[in-house]
Amino acid sequence: MKRFGLKELSVIMVALGLALGAWIPTSALASELKESMTVMPSRDWLGGIPEAPTEDWAVAFGGRLYDNWALAVDVDAPDETHPAYPPWGKKKGAATWRCKECHGWDYLGRDGVYGKGSHYTGILGLRQLVGKNPTIVEKVIRDELHGYTLEQISAAAGERLALFVTRGQHEIEQYVNMETRKAHGDAGLGGRIFQNVCAACHGFDGMALNFKTDENPEFIGTVANKAPWETLHKVRNGHPGVPCRHSGSCRSRR
Repeated sequence: MKRFGLKELSVIMVALGLALGAWIPTSALASELKESMTVMPSRDWLGGIPEAPTEDWAVAFGGRLYDNWALAVDVDAPDETHPAYPPWGKKKGAATWRCKECHGWDYLGRDGVYGKGSHYTGILGLRQLVGKNPTIVEKVIRDELHGYTLEQISAAAGERLALFVTRGQHEIEQYVNMETRKAHGDAGLGGRIFQNVCAACHGFDGMALNFKTDENPEFIGTVANKAPWETLHKVRNGHPGVPCRHSGSCRSRR
């Protein structure tokens, strides 16, 4: 089982961050796509389990749990702030229960992108857990500090989250210049991947999905330029609770 290497992931990032980064907030293509989408996504795909689940599938699912476990398994996140979330943190409520909110999209916690700014908590990252036994992470999820119940994250979901933490992390510096926020790679090669995979949902111009409002639009290229570390995580693992054609496919060669 071979994962995509530096070149393949880098070209995707460059395509998203450079080729799709300078759009105007209107698109006739977006309207056409919305009107033509009549097939509802399979709930079995979103929340079911393959008859013969591969490790790639399990790790990618774990990556979506790391992103937002409540969306990934279709349950309600607690309304109250997580008891272990530091008092100096600037987030409240359900957001504080997301793994990424403390440990970061780059998995470096206080030593990475979340070392300052509105997401700062001072909490350590998870890089030291790469290659460890997944059962270590499963126990940590349930300990007094983290306190995730089986009703929130089932035993099976906990196994997938642990697999992601121990086997699914990547070193962001390999793919993104952390000072310039520019991805390493070739926009032309990345565009080939985008047109054949990502465009199925985002459109050829990247504007079929607006994550915010017409007055304050946000598209895939907007996010890729602003937070390439977040985009890379989602490129590799998919977005929780949303059918994504590429989900997990950028984690290994087929």
